[in-house]
Amino acid sequence: MLKKGSKLYSILTGTCPKCHEESMYKDKNPYNMLNIFKMHERCTQCQTKYKIEPSFFFGAMYVSYGVGVAFSVAAFIISFVFFDTTLLQSFYAILGTLFVFMPIIIRVSRNIWINFFISYDPKATKTTS
Repeated sequence: MLKKGSKLYSILTGTCPKCHEESMYKDKNPYNMLNIFKMHERCTQCQTKYKIEPSFFFGAMYVSYGVGVAFSVAAFIISFVFFDTTLLQSFYAILGTLFVFMPIIIRVSRNIWINFFISYDPKATKTTS
């Protein structure tokens, strides 16, 4: 399921969507807030350009909304159903979850967005795109 060549691999690891060889981000740690948005211009292995057009990753904001809703629903179900909290406590659990996982949500949303447009190519290494 999570092996090289699948979109899920690229989305969860943040690797190049075309060759899956290297990270798209200059700093792999999403919690380093100074570098959360800093990406390489191109993949050094296959030369895929990550920013396909100016403001390309604005579309990731829409994906981020969906991913945030998924995290919120999960936080609500875990807190309300499994821990039997009140609605107010569940609301605080949702806020806490979104705050803690915000850097991961941002990165995963960008990874999902770019994987909509670029597909894996096993022959892509050391070629130009």
